Amino acid sequence: MAVFATTFGRLAERLSKGKISDTLQSHVGVVPNPISKHSKELKPRIEDAKMFHSVCPYCAVGCGQRVYVKDDKVIDIEGDPDSPISGGTLCPKGSASFGLINNPNRVTKVKYRAPYARDWEEKPLEWAMQRIAERVYQTREATFEEVDEENRPINRTLGMGSLGGATLDNEENYLITKLFHSWGMVSIENQARI
Repeated sequence: MAVFATTFGRLAERLSKGKISDTLQSHVGVVPNPISKHSKELKPRIEDAKMFHSVCPYCAVGCGQRVYVKDDKVIDIEGDPDSPISGGTLCPKGSASFGLINNPNRVTKVKYRAPYARDWEEKPLEWAMQRIAERVYQTREATFEEVDEENRPINRTLGMGSLGGATLDNEENYLITKLFHSWGMVSIENQARI
């Protein structure tokens, strides 16, 4: 009991000299907590990074993320405290988004199987994007209707449609809808659950 009283007395004496916050920053209990020179010189790794606002790629909730980029490389992803949806919190999958991007096993090429072919071949992503653009253009040109049977203007194509994902927010859905309507598409839907 005498040891406890002595220790408590020292702590009370220490706390009464100044602010409690000063003592808590410099001590762990009654033991001094010196900060090394190395610790004083440490800087956060995101200090020089550029921050981008983003949306978690997983579910329909649409939690806000802050993506930090330095030297054209993602160095950190964290919850965005300014997000009205998540308030800076992320679920375990959202918290692991950094691993999704910086994964040596991440697929960066597409698999393509030509018509009537048996085997798949790897193609670069740029090739796939160009191929999609060509096919969209060809389909629109082949199926575009300017007028109906009664010669009324309709300016549409029924040859293609779109089903949007649940992680798209209102602004993204608005822009995608404007783009598809400008092509004459009428079959446009979105998986909106929020």
